[in-house]
Amino acid sequence: MINYHPTLAVLTAFAQGDLEDSISLIVASHVQMCEHCQQEVAKLTEAAAEQVFEQDNLEDIEPFKETTSSSLNMALSIEMLDDIMSLDVDGTAEQSNFKEETLTEGLKHLNQHNDSYEDALNQSNIVSQNARIISHKDGELPLPRALNSLNAAPWQGVGKVSRARFQFNDDERRLSLLKIDKGGQIPQHTHTGIEITLLLEGSFEDDMGRYQKGDFIWLDKDHTHSPITQEGCVCLTLVSDSLYFTQGFSKLLNPLGKLIY
Repeated sequence: MINYHPTLAVLTAFAQGDLEDSISLIVASHVQMCEHCQQEVAKLTEAAAEQVFEQDNLEDIEPFKETTSSSLNMALSIEMLDDIMSLDVDGTAEQSNFKEETLTEGLKHLNQHNDSYEDALNQSNIVSQNARIISHKDGELPLPRALNSLNAAPWQGVGKVSRARFQFNDDERRLSLLKIDKGGQIPQHTHTGIEITLLLEGSFEDDMGRYQKGDFIWLDKDHTHSPITQEGCVCLTLVSDSLYFTQGFSKLLNPLGKLIY
């Protein structure tokens, strides 16, 4: 069961296309795995489409106001807008045509938007036979479809921690696969930027909780943790700066922080 999700603000920005590319990729990967967030994004996408529809209607009304009687031009109000949009066959031919064309175009836009999202949502509920598989030393892992077009560098690592970084340029943010073997641990650390983790396989726990496949964790400089896994795990990670070790001899590794994530 997935217990950790992006916040409503993050899902809203995702549905509206306002996230940075790298963050959008990791959120899309979570949404593919999470039925709850699929439903939330569907609602948010529909709300965004309706908002666009309403804005389009208001923009279309502006030129119409210039061609109607002077009484409309004198005092345009919400009630008068409602009257315009509710004109029936008793209205003028120009007004009736305006209403019909505006509603038709708006509904067409809304339906196209919803159809596109529903198609993507339906695809996300099907395990694609063409899913891209990435190999690691303990087996193979199907990648979320959002990552299918990205190339990853070969696995590199030390001890029980290894990383395969995606060749993806998004300012200072780095997108990687991170594998921790059975019984592995990353020493206590924090980040000077953000650290977003999506658990793709296995489980791990830290000072704040236990995480399973599909869980989405967003941390920043206000969080300190030490991930440890008993069964091993593979995560999709996004960081905007190097990790910073905060305890014991591991502080000596701080100059190498960017090599781990």
